[in-house]
Amino acid sequence: MDSLWIKRDRALLFLRYWAHVRRLAIRPGAIGDFIVSLPALECLVPRSAQDTLEIWTATAHVPLVRFADRVRGIASTGLDLLGVADPPARLLEDLAGFDSIVSWYGTNRGEFRALIASLGLPFTFFPALPAAGADVSAADFYLRQVRSLTDCASDGIPRIACRPEDAAELSESADFAVIHPFSGSPAKNWPLDRFRALARGLERRLTVRWCAGPNDPSFAGAVRIDDLYRLACWISQARLYVGNDSGITHLAAATGVPVLALFGPSDPAVWAPRGANVRVATWKAATADREPRG
Repeated sequence: MDSLWIKRDRALLFLRYWAHVRRLAIRPGAIGDFIVSLPALECLVPRSAQDTLEIWTATAHVPLVRFADRVRGIASTGLDLLGVADPPARLLEDLAGFDSIVSWYGTNRGEFRALIASLGLPFTFFPALPAAGADVSAADFYLRQVRSLTDCASDGIPRIACRPEDAAELSESADFAVIHPFSGSPAKNWPLDRFRALARGLERRLTVRWCAGPNDPSFAGAVRIDDLYRLACWISQARLYVGNDSGITHLAAATGVPVLALFGPSDPAVWAPRGANVRVATWKAATADREPRG
């Protein structure tokens, strides 16, 4: 803490003109929602070495956050109990210790926001999802929110950097492509038989490895790595990744691997992953048995 002492009429006044600032960002949501908000979250990283940033998010996302001073799973904090049941005694003390709390949690719960206001906690609430019919990329949507609080020079591309030693630990013995045929909704899944046909074509040149995310159904022969950072490191070594509009597709794109993202009912203008190596193809449910376009 820097301080300023002023002598006035033989009295000394102590004025604090700089203080250590603690900021908390609370970002719930699915894997893809979290990843497209990474550029916005990174904009909250303090510029002063004395300031700190803590992030609370879904437990599964914790390994992906490597730019904050501390990261915690929301479930471990007791935040879900606030306004519903007696939260852990430590929770309110923790929240009161922050100078700024940026929250995508509880925005649409009026009673939660009223409780936060009554407690005098320094929350700024932001909508967790773009409005229906929005014509802006989700990544830019979150960046605009954060830029209302702080200056931020970002290209809006989510990035997950895998340390070379972590990638080497998961190295493959041959060139390979990864196919992830699932998503959070069956309606967004390109038909499995089309994925199998695509795999047969790729196998003429590459080994094809099927992938299943932590929440996906069982799939014979699929690689399943529940730790999302380790999964990202494994995918990062592939020559190609192909998948639906899913969180794992966003994860793959954030590693920089070449990605073909297949979009059905979702709007790629809003939800397509970003990156120089990303290509998007679209299909319609009525013609799902045809080749994707794009």
